Amino acid sequence: MNKDYLNLIGLAYRARKCSLGEKVIVKDIQERNAKLVILANDTGFQTRKKITDKCNSYNIPLYILDDRETLGNAVGKTERVAIAILDDGFATKLMTLLE
Repeated sequence: MNKDYLNLIGLAYRARKCSLGEKVIVKDIQERNAKLVILANDTGFQTRKKITDKCNSYNIPLYILDDRETLGNAVGKTERVAIAILDDGFATKLMTLLE
């Protein structure tokens, strides 16, 4: 898989167009601020179920991708299990790269 999407995630983070952390992401999903959610493939069962169920009920696209270390490196942080993209432009471009 092409890893260009990781650069785009980093760019979105630097532009302050994404949110990190389970509670913040769930809140952004419920308020319909999240346009796309990326989940690490090594996320725990409870967190995965909670975020997956919220995305399904609010019709937010969800992608389960790399491990938490790779997602954390994309935003310049330590391990991250989930990233929510808050901008339509970044979300659209990411979805085209992930298809």
